[in-house]
Amino acid sequence: MENKIKTQLIVVRHGQTEWNAVDRFQGHLDTNLSDLGEKQAKALASRIKDFQVEAIYSSDLKRAHSTAKPIAEKLELSITTDERLRERHMGIFQGLTFAEIAQKFPSDYKKFMTWDPDYIIPQGESARQKHDRTMACFNEIADDNLGKEILVVSHGGTIDALFRHALELKLSQPRKYKNFNASINRFFRLDDTWMLATWGEISHMLDHGLPISQSKNASL
Repeated sequence: MENKIKTQLIVVRHGQTEWNAVDRFQGHLDTNLSDLGEKQAKALASRIKDFQVEAIYSSDLKRAHSTAKPIAEKLELSITTDERLRERHMGIFQGLTFAEIAQKFPSDYKKFMTWDPDYIIPQGESARQKHDRTMACFNEIADDNLGKEILVVSHGGTIDALFRHALELKLSQPRKYKNFNASINRFFRLDDTWMLATWGEISHMLDHGLPISQSKNASL
């Protein structure tokens, strides 16, 4: 294993938004961090400032970029944005809660809840489409930064794609794990093999006396 090139990606979910707090689907809609989310971003910056990060990548959506900004300022690094790091496009579900979707689009709601990875939300994308463009981006970042420690600030659904890929979990398998806002997740890529190192680090928020927040669905 010592002959393999190891690249570490520190992958962070954005801080809480007001819509996260009420389980309202955001998808590609551009929403702001809540007051708690802003505090979570500052706590992240305090935790990550001593890491050996050499580059920062972020989704171009505000909630991710606003989370990356205080970290970038602490590390004195620029932020490279990439729209492939966006959340899953939730189409007609965007801006709605679970209850509102079930009432307004009962047929599509039932299809969505089956975990069919090839079900395409009208005007949106499927879980597989999200997974494929996400992994293309993560692999490109790793290729461009061989042997380095890189920070990526993204979304729950995007991070879920990398988690499933590293652990070889089926896209159709319902989640049995939490994905907290502003949590730190560490992945290694050894040549072409992805490995999960740590998942759901939240000590930085506990150290700052912040509540832990997470949504019902990673794509919220």
